[in-house]
Amino acid sequence: MGCLGNIIWLIFGGLVAALVWMLAGLIMCITIIGIPFGIQCFKIASFVLWPFGKEIEAGNFGIGGLFLNIIWIIFFGWEITLIHLLIGIVLCVTIIGIPFGIQHFKLAKLGFIPFGANIK
Repeated sequence: MGCLGNIIWLIFGGLVAALVWMLAGLIMCITIIGIPFGIQCFKIASFVLWPFGKEIEAGNFGIGGLFLNIIWIIFFGWEITLIHLLIGIVLCVTIIGIPFGIQHFKLAKLGFIPFGANIK
């Protein structure tokens, strides 16, 4: 199911979403201050590209990660999380969309607190 789910995910929006995350990462890396946020966008883009079969483990961040997560939440995180939650809820209305909705819930978790999250 993982490989088939990833292929369907890529065809129906996963590739576009990964490219958007990569573009956001490139834009954020223009300034020195934005580089840590751009790196997180690249990590999220790699997860968005092939999400089935991967899990997210949040936590394991120090004081620097906490500070960066707070800045992320204020400027980027809450909007991204809200969008992924709404898309996930809409997809979970149908039985066929439930696996894709679950992936959007994972993306919402990663989009809210990216610093210190491990993708397994």
